Amino acid sequence: MITVISLPVGGLGGFMAEFIGLPMPWMLGSLIITGCFFSLGKGHLPINYKFPDKFRVIFIAIIGIMIGSQVNQELIKQSSNMVISLLAITVFVVIAHFTNYIIFRKLGKYDGPTAFFCGAPGGLMESITMGEEVGCDIKLLTVQQFLRIISVVMIVPTLMSIWVGEPLGSASGIKLLTSNSELPFFLNYFLVLVVAVTGLFFGIKLKLPAAHLMGPLIIAVLISLLDVTPIHLPVLLVIISQVVIGVSLGTRFLDISGAVLYKGAWLSLISVFSMLSIGGLLCFMIAPFTETSLNVLLISFAPGGVTEMSLIALSLSANPAAVTLHHLYRIIITVSGLTFIRSRFDFIDGKINRKT
Repeated sequence: MITVISLPVGGLGGFMAEFIGLPMPWMLGSLIITGCFFSLGKGHLPINYKFPDKFRVIFIAIIGIMIGSQVNQELIKQSSNMVISLLAITVFVVIAHFTNYIIFRKLGKYDGPTAFFCGAPGGLMESITMGEEVGCDIKLLTVQQFLRIISVVMIVPTLMSIWVGEPLGSASGIKLLTSNSELPFFLNYFLVLVVAVTGLFFGIKLKLPAAHLMGPLIIAVLISLLDVTPIHLPVLLVIISQVVIGVSLGTRFLDISGAVLYKGAWLSLISVFSMLSIGGLLCFMIAPFTETSLNVLLISFAPGGVTEMSLIALSLSANPAAVTLHHLYRIIITVSGLTFIRSRFDFIDGKINRKT
């Protein structure tokens, strides 16, 4: 019954966030309103309530397909002209993740595993999913990862607008173009379902990290690169998936306090400004050696909000595909790093120890 009530409440939150123009509105809006609903209803809701995992899994798969379908031949072709900046992104991910770990571990006093996954400079769903699997404090992890996105999409457009001297991104009124599937309506839904089920099967079978997300993501990437048929996720399906994920994360706020949110907010600001400083320094260092303009480099290194950063690129009359490529690469490198560390270390009892 609680789940049945929380889903339309989350949908309402997503609609409100979309109406006022928040970033990632359907996921963020549903998370915020559900989080408030559960926080305020502590005395009236069972403290051990947990959103049904089997229901959530299929929608996590949809999010994986959404990410994977953005990797296409055009992006791969462009990558050959951006070797230097992509290598710099690799350096950025390593330095930023280490710096964030220190911030959350030393300043935030989070346990080792929670600090490690909170510090991931990308891969929102991947870091939350993997962190949950190794026993992180999932409430803190969810708060910090969403605050990272929120902080970036609020701070970067403002700073870039000041830098350029005019409104950029969504504030400039520019919107990204959308395309429709060439497949019939029901066949398109069927293709998405097949990719989701296949990805879930192989992800679990191969014991991939964050299997419910990474399995469908990899299948979507393969289909896109093989140019079998383009995967077009129906907008309604994407919205529903984001609402379900937002609600499932929002229900974790059942026993979270205002003090935790306040602490998460100032830690997020320190983390984001440190990442922007690291990224900005790298951009100025490599700008003379790459064909990509400094402005595009700056928004390409921003750790979150790929849609808003792509809108800024359009405002600057730059190709948003270049920005998308850098952000996808950052996510891939971050998730690869999470997987590598996880395979070689144990995350037990709040500590990170090398496997023997």
